[in-house]
Amino acid sequence: MKIKCDFCKTEYNLDKLPNGNVKCAICGNVWAVQKSNKKNSFLMFFAALCALLAALVFTIVVFINYQAAKIKNNPLVASITEVTTVTDEMGRQKVSVSGTVKNQSEKIYGVPDLIVTSYDEEGNVVSKQKFLPSATLLDVGEEVSFNHILSSNPAVVKKVSVELEMQGVK
Repeated sequence: MKIKCDFCKTEYNLDKLPNGNVKCAICGNVWAVQKSNKKNSFLMFFAALCALLAALVFTIVVFINYQAAKIKNNPLVASITEVTTVTDEMGRQKVSVSGTVKNQSEKIYGVPDLIVTSYDEEGNVVSKQKFLPSATLLDVGEEVSFNHILSSNPAVVKKVSVELEMQGVK
């Protein structure tokens, strides 16, 4: 335990707390040593643990609410799984786009048209093509695969994206 003279600020290291007053060996000042007001380490640990758990629960609730709002706004998700070059029966090379449309909501949804957009090196749109996937309705958690052959020249196409056609937007 460390104690310090109130007058000259000399510090002393003691093995245990003295029972009465203490006299400084340097200046002769006499003072009463106060028992340190340390917090119980177990209580401090418990309080820190509670704060950590509260922060963790808060984070989980925020994440779940964010995911629920995201699903509500976008119940169907279209994604590309593969883009390849294929040769048609006339010997011409074409770009083939494969992917899935998944219903991530808790309701049955009708599948809208898909729009596949191809881009050149500079990010300019080469073509936009709309097509209807094979399924018209998707049940909860269900997904449907699609494959579409683009009419664009494969040498020009550097990037491909797919999106669901929005209601009322052509």
